[in-house]
Amino acid sequence: MEFPACPFCNVTVPSLEIERHANDHLDDEEYARDLEFAQQISLAPPFVDNSVEHINSSWDSPQEQFFKSVESEDVGWGCGWRNIQMLSSHLLKQRQEAREVLYGGSGFVPDIAALQRWLELAWERGFDTLGSNDFDQKIYGRRNWIGTTECAALFRSFALRARIVDFCGKDVSLGKTVGKRKVMQVYGPMDKFLLKGDSKIPGAVSSGDGSCKHSNIPFGNIEGHQVLIDWVWNYFSGNNSIQTGNQRVVLSGKPPLYFQRDGHSRTIIGIQVQHQINGMQHYNLLILDPASKTRALEKSLKENVGWQKLIKRGVHTLKKDQYQLCFIDPGIASGEELEKLKTLHSICVEF
Repeated sequence: MEFPACPFCNVTVPSLEIERHANDHLDDEEYARDLEFAQQISLAPPFVDNSVEHINSSWDSPQEQFFKSVESEDVGWGCGWRNIQMLSSHLLKQRQEAREVLYGGSGFVPDIAALQRWLELAWERGFDTLGSNDFDQKIYGRRNWIGTTECAALFRSFALRARIVDFCGKDVSLGKTVGKRKVMQVYGPMDKFLLKGDSKIPGAVSSGDGSCKHSNIPFGNIEGHQVLIDWVWNYFSGNNSIQTGNQRVVLSGKPPLYFQRDGHSRTIIGIQVQHQINGMQHYNLLILDPASKTRALEKSLKENVGWQKLIKRGVHTLKKDQYQLCFIDPGIASGEELEKLKTLHSICVEF
């Protein structure tokens, strides 16, 4: 691969990315608007319903640039790539160690074509070999849908600790979805939220085809899809949080979550809790959808009108039998750990 110099800043970048890099210099004004837009998402005042006494807090991921599907380029198939771009944007801005290894240290988010080539390189290096067979090891220039496994394989190829969690109903068979992932416990900081600190998975049972294991560990009085909501709350409300001037908003320091369901994926950038008069707590996921129109969302945030229906999603909106999350633990893998990352693992949390 050639590394020509950018005509604007003289930085050498991969030839596949030179056009995107050069265009970025011409789009400073648009980028500034996107940056302001990201700040508005983090600091937008919460919507208060009449049935709500007060809102305790909203836990948000720090800035990431919003990437939406473009009608002339990737509408109908590009959501997974756009979500990878949003995760990449956060990592490049918030994690120095990730910035040094991602995309050859270029410091910017590649376009879809370049991401496709990076994924092929990950496959060539042995990351998710079984999964790459679904695409015949080729994806560059194609309009293939991708999911959490491709997201994890791509980030792992840069030695980032990308993890996958499956949330599924009791009667759902995961064979087609996770059969290519080895049955193995995920070891990382998020285990305590999945298994209450017990890495031996007591009570785990086979899913029938042996492709995955379900955790039967009880989550108190949590029922159904609330298990997923609880996991996301624990993720964003962990350590390394930064209180903003608005006491209702907390920047968690955590990367956003790649959020997959059958046929579509989105990015979870935070979660909001509302304490109701009856003592109950109501949670809303804060979601960026690549299918959303940027200008409509930006306008609603500036005017503080209608933004809730565009980015807030309560547990009642989770109607699918299966969801997947991809998250990225801190640090850079090396040696034996990096070699093990080539085989994808997941945990199945049953609801």
